[in-house]
Parts: sequence; C-alpha cells; structure tokens
Amino acid sequence: MMCGLEIHVQLDTNSKLFCDCKTNYQEVSPNTNICPVCLNQPGAKPYPTNVKGLKNALMIALMLNCKIDQNLIYFLRKHYNYPDLPSGYQRTSLPIGYEGELNGVRIREIHVEEDPGQFKPDQGIVDFNRSGIPLVEIVTEPDIFSPEQARIFLKELIRVLKYSNSARGEGTMRADVNISLDGGKRVEIKNINSIKGAYKALKFEMLRQKNLIKRGIEIQQETRAFVESQMITVSMRLKEDADDYRFIPDPDLPPIAISDYEITDVKENMPEAPHNKVKRFVKEYGIDEESAKVLTSELELADAYEEIVKKVDPKFTASWMRDELKRVLYYNKLDYESSNISSDKIIQLLELLINKEITTKAGQRIIEYMVDSPEFPKKIAEKLNLIGIVSDDEVVNAAKIAIEENPEAVNDYHTGKKSSMNFLVGQVMKQTRGKADPKKTVKILDDLLNK
Repeated sequence: MMCGLEIHVQLDTNSKLFCDCKTNYQEVSPNTNICPVCLNQPGAKPYPTNVKGLKNALMIALMLNCKIDQNLIYFLRKHYNYPDLPSGYQRTSLPIGYEGELNGVRIREIHVEEDPGQFKPDQGIVDFNRSGIPLVEIVTEPDIFSPEQARIFLKELIRVLKYSNSARGEGTMRADVNISLDGGKRVEIKNINSIKGAYKALKFEMLRQKNLIKRGIEIQQETRAFVESQMITVSMRLKEDADDYRFIPDPDLPPIAISDYEITDVKENMPEAPHNKVKRFVKEYGIDEESAKVLTSELELADAYEEIVKKVDPKFTASWMRDELKRVLYYNKLDYESSNISSDKIIQLLELLINKEITTKAGQRIIEYMVDSPEFPKKIAEKLNLIGIVSDDEVVNAAKIAIEENPEAVNDYHTGKKSSMNFLVGQVMKQTRGKADPKKTVKILDDLLNK
C-alpha cells in the first residue's frame, strides 16, 4: 500500500479570505454570513487577501519544517462545477511552504485556499456561510504504508495545529486520501472528516482493491466517496488530472511575496512544535519518549510540566503526570486547561509524597478530588484524614488480623489464586485507613503467608 494525504483545515480568523464576512458559520442561521464577494456576484471583486490567514498558514508551514517560497505567490482559479461553488472555481494559492516533514512523512507542499459552501444533496439546499473561509491545505508525499500509520500521522498533525493556535483543529478537518496497491492506479477518497474516518476508509479501500486484484480486475483511477454511516467507499467519477481543473492565475488578486522579516517575526512568536518538544524533553529531562509524548499531548500540560520540574524531580513528576493525572483527566473527559488542577497544586501533591506525609494510595485519592475542588492537596488530605503514613509494625499487625479473619482468601492464595492478594491488601488498607504503603503491604503479606 502507498498512501498520500491532502488535508484541509480551517484557519482561525475572524473574517473570510477575500471579504469581511464573519467565519462563525456554525453559530448563525444559514446564508447570513454572506456578501456579493463570497457569493461571487457579477461585478463583485475580492478584497485584499486576509493577512492573518496568510500568517497562520506560514506558521503551520514553519512548524512542519517546511522551506518557505519567497518568490511571487499567485492565487489560481481551480475550475470545477458544484452547487456549493457559485463562481465555478475555487481560489487556491501556489505553495507557501514545501519539502517539510512530520513523523517520517514528507510534506510536499502547503497552500492557502478558500472553503466552498455546504451542499446538502439529500435536501437539495446549499448554505454559503462557510464559502470563502480560509483553509490551509497540507499535501503529503505517498510515504504512508498502512491505515495505522495514517492514523498516527493525522493525530500528530492535529496536535501541531492545536499548538500553533492558528487552525480550528479536527472538527473542521476534511481529508482526501490517495491510495494504490502494488504500484497500481491511484484512487482518491473524498468526504473524510475525522481521523477515525480516514482509518476506516483506508481499511475498506485496501481490502476492496486486494479483492479486485485477486480476481484479475484492473483498478480504475477514480474518485470515490467515503460513506461514514456504513464505513465504505463508493464510486463518484473517474479521477481528474490537474489539467482538468484548468488552473489560471486570478487576475483580480495581486501576487504575494513573503519577506525575511515576516518569516523571522513568525518564528520568534510561534510556540515550539510538539514533535520538537518531545525530543527536547527526552534529552533535557531524561524521561522516556512515551512519557514525553503524553506530556506534550496538550501545550498547557507541557508548560505545566516544565514549571513543576523547576522544583520536583523530572522523572518522578513525569510518572505522576503521565499515569495518575492523565487517568483522572481522561475519566472526567477533561483536558488539562479546563480542569481545576494547576502546576502549584501538583507541586504540593508531589512534595507531600516525597516527604512521606501521604501514601501513594492517598495521593491517588487526592488527585481525584483535585479535579472538582478549588482547594490545595494538603487541605484535601486533612479533610479526608489522609495525612500520615503508618509504621511497618502497624502494617504487620493489620496484615496478621487480615490473614486471621479471612481464611478463605488465605486458602485461595495457597491454591494459586494470586488475585486473593488484592483482597487481603484491601483489608489492610481498611484497617490503616488507607495510610499503609501498598508495595510494603504486599511484601509483608507475602512474607507472612509463605512462612
């Protein structure tokens, strides 16, 4: 399998690419954010190109390690007839960036273009609120060799876009997937609007083409649509070549030149890309790559980690943030930014653990409360009576009682049912009010049970 992607994501701007209409199309009634320009009415000319949209695209290109084209960049008219395109053509720029790379996948080029409207064939209506919203188009080389690799790449790309704060993320993503098997003809799949959809479309199309090849049927070069409700692809039309779109420079728009100053200005103000941050975390803080990827999954989480490690050991911090903090956030369907948990609170929790004022089990309970509570960890620990760690002698006595009162669990342990150990540990925790160290408790019970 060889696969290349063409990913379109809306750029985060308040106005459209060639007019002043608002871009909040999801918040207003159909066909209200429109004007003669974005409807391409006779005599209506486009405004000068949206500068913020261009800067946002430039930042994305730089974060994807692209070279920047500093020659004159023209907008071209890409001609095709569809109900959501009132002009009969879509304006798309020549590449702004080229020869980039992400996760081992080469980025061929990055363009800026205008979004078409929304056509609803089942109802026979078109909403033009979206028409003219600026898009960034990211085109990869055919360096993807499995649906799993495509899914990983798209997740990483969406993470870069979130870090850039320049695009609107997966919710506005639309991807075209180009796939061929064994060097055969290329099939393009359209209408994919999620990472899961791209994965499912590739799985189905790979199987469909394999079955055709087995039966001796030649693969047609065609465009297919992804039907998300059924997770299948269906034929739309024979695939167009570039010549079919009759590209011509748009005579109503002046060319653009990106200066050294603009490139330097964007570089100085853009955040560090997540894939670069992962490499730095591994090198600078001595943590493993998987932990670094989890900690950089959100820019705010990565920033919090760097704040915390100024006061707490980086590896200990990484372990708690990767495992316990992410567990609690995932369970509550929250990202770090929208939770009540601040870097100061995490520092206090980790210091309580390091100073042995609370047990690991107590720390896990406290961090669960921190999501909803404005209070700091020490206050929560005092309220829940979790301050203090019991002595080894107290744990031994509690373990002896647990063994004496639960002969059935003891028998299960001796007959090979190791899960009974969890029950006995729970009994010790109950007697010590959760203040026994779980690892020590397991060792003490094991020693007593094997005497």
